[in-house]
Amino acid sequence: MIPEKVKKTLEKQHYKIIGNHSAIQICRWTKKSIRDEGFCFKQQFYGVKSHLCCQMTPAVMWCPNKCVHCWRATELTIGDKMKGKLNSPKEIVDGCIKAQKKLLEGFKILPETKHKTVSKANMKKWEEAQEPMHFSISLSGEPTIYPKIGDLIAEIRRRGKTSFLVTNGLYPEKIKELANKKQLPTQLTVSLNSTDEKSYLKFHKSSIKNAWEKFNETLEILSGLNSRTVIRMNLVKDLNMEDKHIKEYVKLINKAKPTFVHVKGYMSVGFARQRLGYERMPTDKEMMVFVNKLVKETGLKLLDKHERSRAYVLGKNKSDMKIKNREI
Repeated sequence: MIPEKVKKTLEKQHYKIIGNHSAIQICRWTKKSIRDEGFCFKQQFYGVKSHLCCQMTPAVMWCPNKCVHCWRATELTIGDKMKGKLNSPKEIVDGCIKAQKKLLEGFKILPETKHKTVSKANMKKWEEAQEPMHFSISLSGEPTIYPKIGDLIAEIRRRGKTSFLVTNGLYPEKIKELANKKQLPTQLTVSLNSTDEKSYLKFHKSSIKNAWEKFNETLEILSGLNSRTVIRMNLVKDLNMEDKHIKEYVKLINKAKPTFVHVKGYMSVGFARQRLGYERMPTDKEMMVFVNKLVKETGLKLLDKHERSRAYVLGKNKSDMKIKNREI
């Protein structure tokens, strides 16, 4: 299902292809955590341990959008419908765990030999990392395009693991289906990057004609879900983080009524560097100015921040942030 040219591009970026349409990539924070050099905002905010996290996608190059800030090679997008043999959720989860083990082999400190090891790995963490306990369903592409996304989440839950699903919100019918079948992830995140239809089309370059209406329908569905929900804002300098956008962002946030608002600064990585460049990355100071204005307009609190990731989380209660066993 994935053309050879696309596979080669992904492999150069250190993706490991799983089956016909899925992939994982070891996050730099997973590597840092194994070396005791820090951890990502998901651990700091939500208690998800970085060395136990599997960053994956069941639809690596399928997406209706070609967002300007995306690190994916959007010109190689396969489309917005998956055609061909689909792998089962069990095959995907098993494949992800197997690939994660393979990609982490280089961290292992071998028994004493004549040669000194250069690995700085914490071997206790490395051993724990052989069985990831959290699946971050995002990475690349739009996960809800995978027809069995609900069954994938259920398979992850059946194994006693947690899942975060990040979606562009263009498939409200899929969100409804997940809710009706009680297959919602541990935490559901919808990306919010634009405040009106004109800017939405400019930012996302969607192939779906009524994308703005679909997105707003998802926000309305979000407000009625009995689960952890997040609105994630990706801010780019001189594009979508000017003061004039704030009140419009707040209207959309109020429509969704999320548990948390996750504000993230654009990072110039992957193929996004060719579209936007480093100068469009906001500094922590610039982000804090914007975040404080959001706090004032929404009435929410700044619960925490991860400066190195330019990540900030807003909400009502800090005590609600950490994932509990009952939320698996």
